Amino acid sequence: MKNKGIKRLFLAMVFLSGSLASGCLGWAAAGYVPQEEVSAVDFGEDTVLVGGMPVGIYMETDGVLVLDTQSVEGMDGLQHNPAHNLVKSGDYIVGINQETVSGKEDLIQVLKNLTDTEVVLTLRRQEETLDVRVEAVEDTPNDYKLGIWVRDNVQGLGTITFLDQNSRFGALGHGIHDADTNVLMDIDEGSLYKTSIRSILKGDYGIPGSMEGLIVYNTFNRLGSIDSNMDSGIYGTVEKIDELFEEQIPVQVASKSEINLGEAKIRCCLDDEVKEYSVMITGVDLEPKEINKGIILQVTDAELLEETGGIIQGMSGSPILQNGKLVGAVTHVFVNDPTKGYGIFAETMVSQSRN
Repeated sequence: MKNKGIKRLFLAMVFLSGSLASGCLGWAAAGYVPQEEVSAVDFGEDTVLVGGMPVGIYMETDGVLVLDTQSVEGMDGLQHNPAHNLVKSGDYIVGINQETVSGKEDLIQVLKNLTDTEVVLTLRRQEETLDVRVEAVEDTPNDYKLGIWVRDNVQGLGTITFLDQNSRFGALGHGIHDADTNVLMDIDEGSLYKTSIRSILKGDYGIPGSMEGLIVYNTFNRLGSIDSNMDSGIYGTVEKIDELFEEQIPVQVASKSEINLGEAKIRCCLDDEVKEYSVMITGVDLEPKEINKGIILQVTDAELLEETGGIIQGMSGSPILQNGKLVGAVTHVFVNDPTKGYGIFAETMVSQSRN
């Protein structure tokens, strides 16, 4: 469920202002310290621990993502749009007045201390870095705005697919795209947290279902770190293996050529219990146009259909098992038929987790 595959719990969107209070999500990852690994996992290169457990996800962007620009009313009573045609949706602000920007708080602080209305923003636009000059608008005495809507983090819910012998995990099976710009988010760092499923909205034709979980973003509930957000999933390191993988089940990773049409299982968590549910693999594309759509599957399990209607948001990353091997992970749901969806090859995820 690209973009939709994690259930967004809250997204901070801030209109840049010199008088704006600190961001609502700044506390989420503050104050944590890495935990020592509590379990040693010993198995071969082609073997992983199978997942299926839901996790809370918190990621901070690499720079501040620009969502849009907007006009500002100045003290002269006129409307100004200082960043229009200079700053674009999907840009990342990485500097302001030659100072490095890591989050929206950096931008806010510079605006509070302006001595000149001309502001130089350093932008990362795809592979290019450029400086643009923006004239800040004074809307109240000594209060300046740039007219730029930004985001510097994302939170949500997803499913762990596997853990390898180096404590590297793969999850989701697709990347996290920004909901407003649809760009694959560049992340600086992130964390995994414990979560518990609290409610399920059953899917129906034309209406994707979803699951909601309770996530407390603190040191005690932190499970590991996220270092990569790719089209094939999110990746990182689990530090509290025994807490996340309470049931440690080693399985071999199948090559995509081993996958057959026919019966398979998916592992996912409903009502705080990880279980296997029956599905049918109805299509395999060894060279898919989109990396996370190599497998087509249909939910056939009566219990899962009764509870969820099929594939729902939050199940992205649910492992797909066939003949005792990990063959893939659920990634998307067909909006017009929630019993059907796509998956990514496990072989692809495991390979990219090591890059």
